Amino acid sequence: MAAKINTTMKPAEWALLILLSLAWGGSFFFNAVAVAVLPPFTVVFARVFLAALILLALLPVLGIAMPRGLVVWRAFLVMGLINNAVPFTLIVWGQIHIASGLAAILNATTPLFTVLVAHVVTADERLTKGRIIGAMLGFFGVVALIGLDGLTASDARSLAILAVLGGALAYAFAGIYGRRFAEMGVPPLATAAGQVTASSALLLPVMLVLEQPWQLPMPGVPVLLSLLGIASISTAFAYFLYFRILATAGATNLLLVTFLIPVSAILLGVLFLGEVLLPQHLVGMALIGGGLAAIDGRIGRWVRPRTPKTRL
Repeated sequence: MAAKINTTMKPAEWALLILLSLAWGGSFFFNAVAVAVLPPFTVVFARVFLAALILLALLPVLGIAMPRGLVVWRAFLVMGLINNAVPFTLIVWGQIHIASGLAAILNATTPLFTVLVAHVVTADERLTKGRIIGAMLGFFGVVALIGLDGLTASDARSLAILAVLGGALAYAFAGIYGRRFAEMGVPPLATAAGQVTASSALLLPVMLVLEQPWQLPMPGVPVLLSLLGIASISTAFAYFLYFRILATAGATNLLLVTFLIPVSAILLGVLFLGEVLLPQHLVGMALIGGGLAAIDGRIGRWVRPRTPKTRL
């Protein structure tokens, strides 16, 4: 029997979603440090391979068995492709040409894709008026964060923007596809370990053939720490949270995290990198917050008049 999806998230699920946004928001910073020295496939392979080592080491400690069935591992390969290999590579390549903050903001289009994909391919995550309104508010929030100047770019910049948007579309499909692991009874940590293991296997030959990393100079300590951070915090820990939320809150609610990631990325930049929070950022974050509330159904409950109880 399929797991029941809560279309309206509980406070605990919102807390996990915010924590996930912080973990993934940091990935854009880590990517920016690493991709300045290393080519994109090498960065992505190091991310998923180190994350796989971490997760596979944790499984026996926590008493969780790794699935061995062919059907499950075929699903891991598909998930590793559309949730790791494709989007990670597109986003990392995009960050060669655009700033990490802009990449995080573009990534926030994922729920816009997801509400449409979920409406077509699922029975319990249909489009509603609230979700349509919320998606549009979120879209305008993203536009406000980017600014009109951010939409004009050189050819390389335009391709980078399209690459990051392609990554967001891949995440949307992955969010829908990933629901099957809860239906299979695969624990969230085993699911996370399986997909990064599968994506490591997919990326290894591509990295070796195209980038020949053994010919690269040894990266410095900041790059090595960034790879460790993106693997442990932004991948291993983040995907544990990802599948926990996906199992109960569904793909559309889960991928609201991509609306929160630009907010956390901007706040982290202000706190640790000395970046300035502009008025357009405040407007964008306000619109994104309204979009979150609309998709979650809270605005409708606030404005909908309560029907008085009938006395018998």
